[in-house]
Amino acid sequence: MPVTATTSVPDAERLRALVRDFLATHDPRERLRFLRARFDAGLAWVHYPEGLGGLGLPRALQSVVDEEFAAAGAPDNAPRRNLIGLGMVAPTILRFGTEEQKRRFLRPLWTGEEAWCQLFSEPGAGSDLAVLATRAVRDGDDWVVTGQKVWTSRAHEADWAILLARTDPDVPKHRGLTYFLCDMHSPGVVVRPLRQATGEAEFNEVFLNRVRIPDAHRLGAVGDGWRVAQTTLMNERIAIGGGAAPRETGALGVVARTWRERPELRTPGLHDELLRLWVAWEVNRLTNERIRQQLANGQPGPEGSAVKLAFARLNQRVTGLELTLLAGEGLAYDDWTMRRPAGVDFTQRSPGYRYLRAKGNSIEGGTSEILRNIIAERVLGLPPEPRTDKDVPWKDLPR
Repeated sequence: MPVTATTSVPDAERLRALVRDFLATHDPRERLRFLRARFDAGLAWVHYPEGLGGLGLPRALQSVVDEEFAAAGAPDNAPRRNLIGLGMVAPTILRFGTEEQKRRFLRPLWTGEEAWCQLFSEPGAGSDLAVLATRAVRDGDDWVVTGQKVWTSRAHEADWAILLARTDPDVPKHRGLTYFLCDMHSPGVVVRPLRQATGEAEFNEVFLNRVRIPDAHRLGAVGDGWRVAQTTLMNERIAIGGGAAPRETGALGVVARTWRERPELRTPGLHDELLRLWVAWEVNRLTNERIRQQLANGQPGPEGSAVKLAFARLNQRVTGLELTLLAGEGLAYDDWTMRRPAGVDFTQRSPGYRYLRAKGNSIEGGTSEILRNIIAERVLGLPPEPRTDKDVPWKDLPR
């Protein structure tokens, strides 16, 4: 039976049959051709609409597809390397993009032919993203963008970026923003590495010098960028907070393994701390699973901020416990050269690297202070903190 995106699949067994039929008729050794065909067959993300890599099925059935392809040894689309594109950009384009934008961008994004980065953070914005100053000015069918972004992961490898820019300085800060899809190969885009405490240059600063973006690459309405960005940010926090992970993985798994293999390092106090962290880590892992199920039934909610906040705190405590456990041995560092890593690795690197890199968890994907505000106001329903600049035009804000 040929596999097409219009095939009706009422249950998991029929979906498994679809995957097996696909595997029987496509050569996995031709990786890119295989991935493109998988997208066209609706077996990329089954919860997406037909024609956009999916079959319009419940998101929970994605695991059925992934299990079948993995069991067959088929190539995947390197999801860890394409975290920003798959986890943040794709759901935003799906929700706010035009039909033309969806068909132009989603296929090469999913196959990994086009890499993405996120041009949100700015040096002068601090924790309050809404005060960003990068300007976009309309010029005919284009927008001319000028400004500076910072802490941009993978900008040096990206083909495209999601960009938040100010298009109206005469209205309050949240209302004057517009969301764009920016070609990173455009004239005027300059990417420079940023060296971190770990010695690596995982991030970049990006300068935008009169970069022209066609209005056709605007995502959402003019001035509605803050609302569009919320979809990106909520997906980002869930992505950083952790995916579906087995018990005792990540930094906690490393510490637990050391504890079992090195009994001479144990003390009663460290034993109690490890138990506390193990329980808290497991609570966060299961909470994340619950939120992922919530995602399967619709849009992500503000509860993802709690998972990301808890992950940041736990990861820092676990990596600190590892250094205490290993004492002087844990302070040895493996590399201070300015490497450009493909991703963050909390299991294969040294304890010193894990300790230093975990500090960034409090900043990336929304600072812990901002996440606490989101949880207080949008999850718990507490009164908002006073905002004296709420109705003040952005151009009149002190800077």
